[in-house]
Amino acid sequence: MATVCISKILTISPSISRLPIHNHLNTTHNYLRSTNLKPKPHLALIFKPHPSKPLTHNTYHRTQIKSLFTGIVEEMGQVRHLGFDSSGQSFDMIIHSPTVLLDVNLGDSIAVNGTCLTVTEFDTQRSEFKVGLSPETLRKTSLIELEKGSVVNLERAVKPSTRMGGHFVQGHVDGTGEIVSMEPEGDSLWVKVKTSPEILKFIVPKGFIAVDGTSLTVVQVFDEDECFNFMLVEYTQQKVVIPLKKIGQKVNLEVDILGKYVERLLSSGFVDSIKSR
Repeated sequence: MATVCISKILTISPSISRLPIHNHLNTTHNYLRSTNLKPKPHLALIFKPHPSKPLTHNTYHRTQIKSLFTGIVEEMGQVRHLGFDSSGQSFDMIIHSPTVLLDVNLGDSIAVNGTCLTVTEFDTQRSEFKVGLSPETLRKTSLIELEKGSVVNLERAVKPSTRMGGHFVQGHVDGTGEIVSMEPEGDSLWVKVKTSPEILKFIVPKGFIAVDGTSLTVVQVFDEDECFNFMLVEYTQQKVVIPLKKIGQKVNLEVDILGKYVERLLSSGFVDSIKSR
């Protein structure tokens, strides 16, 4: 099974009632309100899902690969703020994360539970960074279930010198799955996830998949149940958020990009054109 490397163990410090975040584009400090800014009603009611569309080749031309990740979680961070700003238009998240801020710059890409997000502000003294969340991101990912105090997987985009310990992950979440069972076997943990047929068709036994941004190996695929499973070894369980979730909660899924390319080639008639030569 996949193992997950972590460069520094995170010690979650107590919540701070007032959290200043420095915007390094100017000299002023933005101070967030100390109240719990979690919107009411629940986010799922505000950002209602749009009708889902099949993952076909027509879906892929709209995204451009700007950052790559490995699916090897560097750190588990803690959500310190999640909600609208004072204008009521911008929906932001602030995360406490000592490790990923070591060489941070404005505009950097950080995968949060496998979702590629852009750093808009940061404070290295408080070990916090801020990202914006669009309504579409909240509709299509499990981030909509987060709240103040939630723990999230974090990984910085890879550099040319980075060792590839997982597989190529874009941080473009294909959809979500629902945890349907979690069963221990010795010190390992079996996790079974149900997802849509549009995503399941790209999942194969012994293939790669990113679950909440964690690079994992699929063990079995259950087409009749629209499920797949994987196993987490003891070390991995301590370094990622999946074991902290409960049955019925969502996880972000990003399938192996190779399957998408194959489907596009087949549906475009490329193979037939080669055969006709």
